[in-house]
Amino acid sequence: MRLALLSAALWFSTSVSAAPTVTEQQQWLNELADKFELSQQDLDQAIAGATYQQSIIDAMTRPAEAKPWRDYRPIFLTDKRIEQGAVFWKKHEALLTRAEQELQVPAQIITAIIGVETYYGAHMGTHRVLDALYTLGFHYPPRGAFFRSELGHYLKLAEQQQWALDEQKGSYAGAMGMGQFISSSYRHYALDFNDDGHINLFEPVDAIGSVANYFHQHKWQPGEPVVHKASVTDTDAADAMVSAALELDYSWAELNAAGITTAVKLAPDTPVKLLKLEGADGPEYWVAQHNFYVITRYNRSPLYAMAVYQLSEEIKHAFEQQR
Repeated sequence: MRLALLSAALWFSTSVSAAPTVTEQQQWLNELADKFELSQQDLDQAIAGATYQQSIIDAMTRPAEAKPWRDYRPIFLTDKRIEQGAVFWKKHEALLTRAEQELQVPAQIITAIIGVETYYGAHMGTHRVLDALYTLGFHYPPRGAFFRSELGHYLKLAEQQQWALDEQKGSYAGAMGMGQFISSSYRHYALDFNDDGHINLFEPVDAIGSVANYFHQHKWQPGEPVVHKASVTDTDAADAMVSAALELDYSWAELNAAGITTAVKLAPDTPVKLLKLEGADGPEYWVAQHNFYVITRYNRSPLYAMAVYQLSEEIKHAFEQQR
């Protein structure tokens, strides 16, 4: 699971690389020891083996999700990524079909997640996970507590998986594998999908099963829509119903009463959310349903969720064309 999107104020904080005092660091280590039942020796060894990386701090201050939709979409909706998604699906069709049947998550969504996250496993990250979590946990105050907790999860995960602490590489935020799971998600949602006694998210079998399980555990509704393009008659009224919250905050009857329509007929009591994205040709309005919200559980960005959805639809079309 990718790192939750931070607010703009946190992204551009000018003091994010402040070094902790000796007292602060020892307090944090004590907290990790208590929370994760880690020995002081193991923690000291981890910290001694970790290296601060300024490039990680720099990457945190310029996330792709800070871009407007018109610039964000072209990063992921490319002919090559769509074509490679169809190739990935065909290569792993039996596995994706099994995941779809057992966990009730569409093959195209699983494929799109892996496509957005790592280009189908081609780019799983070059930062040592230990360095990323140490750097952000101990030198990035806006989310220090979160990343220190992830460091604790990583130490337990390394123990469970029998990894050397400096063995695994991932994103600048410490996410790992083809689906880019952070350590806590690796521990909670990853599946041994081939029953070989190991969970390896750096290979397709467990990665596909684990992405599907993540969506299954977050209550993906099979057969239900994700999002609909909307038309508005009163932009002021529509804009007043757009919020930064990710939750479904209106019923369809409420949006419809404000002059918002879609080509798909929805039941009046359907929980929905109105999105406004800055498209290449001006503002775009979208009505999101529950499954869109589920995608934002993977990454708390509406842009990310929209890119995953639209890529999944294009991959599905390309896959069906090659059959």
